[in-house]
Amino acid sequence: MANAAPIFAFAVREVIQLILLVFALIVQGVALVHAITQRSDAFPAIGTLPKGGWIAILAVCLLLTLLGFGPISLFGLVGIAAGLIYLLDVRVGLRELGDGKGFW
Repeated sequence: MANAAPIFAFAVREVIQLILLVFALIVQGVALVHAITQRSDAFPAIGTLPKGGWIAILAVCLLLTLLGFGPISLFGLVGIAAGLIYLLDVRVGLRELGDGKGFW
């Protein structure tokens, strides 16, 4: 019975890391696809990085997360932060710049 606790702790840790990995990949992937599908002249209009800058940041972070650094590494946390900043700030600005309608 005493040996079951460390095995359970490692199993819980692996499940949490898997959930965080899926979350990181979804956030970064959605942000990257959205950045690719937007007009490049809209980014300077809202006062943010150019389209190429966002695509580069999001693509590198997604690639490093996929290469096995994982969501708890420095690269994974920066990738999650970059994806969330894009989705919660830049995407909203792009939507307000346009007609405000649409799927994205």
